[in-house]
Amino acid sequence: MNNLNPESLAQIWRTAWVQGAVVFAVWVVGFLVVHGILMRWLRRIAARTSWTWDDLLIRALGPASRIAIVASGLVVSSRVLPLDPRWDHAFDIFLAGAVVFAIVLFVDNLARGLLDRMSETHPVLQGARGLVQGTLRGVIIGIGALIFLDSVGISIAPILASLGVGSLAVALALQDTLANLFAGFHLIADKPIEAGQFVRLQSGEEGTIARVGWRSTWITTPQNTTVVVPNTKLAGSVLTNFDLPGIETGFTIEVPVAIGSDLDRVEAATAEVARETLRTVEGATRQFEPAIRYLGFGETGLKLNVVLSSSGIKAAALVRHEFVKRLIERYRRDGILVPFPTRTLDVPLGLLRTLTPPASGAGRPAGFSGPTAEDRS
Repeated sequence: MNNLNPESLAQIWRTAWVQGAVVFAVWVVGFLVVHGILMRWLRRIAARTSWTWDDLLIRALGPASRIAIVASGLVVSSRVLPLDPRWDHAFDIFLAGAVVFAIVLFVDNLARGLLDRMSETHPVLQGARGLVQGTLRGVIIGIGALIFLDSVGISIAPILASLGVGSLAVALALQDTLANLFAGFHLIADKPIEAGQFVRLQSGEEGTIARVGWRSTWITTPQNTTVVVPNTKLAGSVLTNFDLPGIETGFTIEVPVAIGSDLDRVEAATAEVARETLRTVEGATRQFEPAIRYLGFGETGLKLNVVLSSSGIKAAALVRHEFVKRLIERYRRDGILVPFPTRTLDVPLGLLRTLTPPASGAGRPAGFSGPTAEDRS
């Protein structure tokens, strides 16, 4: 204890290692305090704004800035220490690596936050979230590694050339997979379909979108089967989305009417049945006013179109079913005739006589090959 006199303490203080440690501690503690005050101030400002992306920026900036502060403190303290020039160069490399690592960490945290936020509003992104996040992380780390190598004086031109050749080989080998992947990105960005919507493809398949994956889209048909469609086929085909722009769906029912019917009476009876159906059947659009129009003459009579509406394409089947049942019952009660397809055969009288067998078996008409009355007896 007697050796720790003021002169001994002064000698210890004049030691470069002690001064370097003190400089490192003061530098790191001081900047961390300032960093904490600044981050709290930024969080309060972000809480008062309606923009939600500033929270992601602040959250991603925190860990990266702490790493940069600690790395800069080590480099500053190395300037105080009596180190060999080679060690100074090593600390410079360390600082460059720490700065690049902080930038990579910041961009990675920001990208992950953006994916989390977009997954909440874009359900189709959830199926490919792991692949997208892994791809982005690999790209970010790769770019960070190239920046670090270039900052320490290592030429990255051969690496870029090798990556180009390797990427070309991988792209050729995974051509179909990459095409489906980018088609999935197109579906996510353009949003022509989303999970839960009812669609019909150009090839005729229809059903509810179960999920949009990174390679294919799954569609559940009304028969409770699953159709798996590659994203390239889906992105390049014409499809009908029955849930856009809204879930209400209008549909048309064609009703044949006899030409001799009282058309005003037919129209009034049809309108009453249509309004009653929309008012009482589950899934029908109650506030919708049915449209009834005569289109012209058909093969069996007049064409009458009835336009109804339902809360979705699935409910349209039930509404159509009930309307047809009630309309037939109303027509039967009111004596309105629903014509059936008929065919009239016009045969010339001369040809008819040649086809008719004679009353007796005396002979056969020319050209008649059937049995005569005598043969049949």
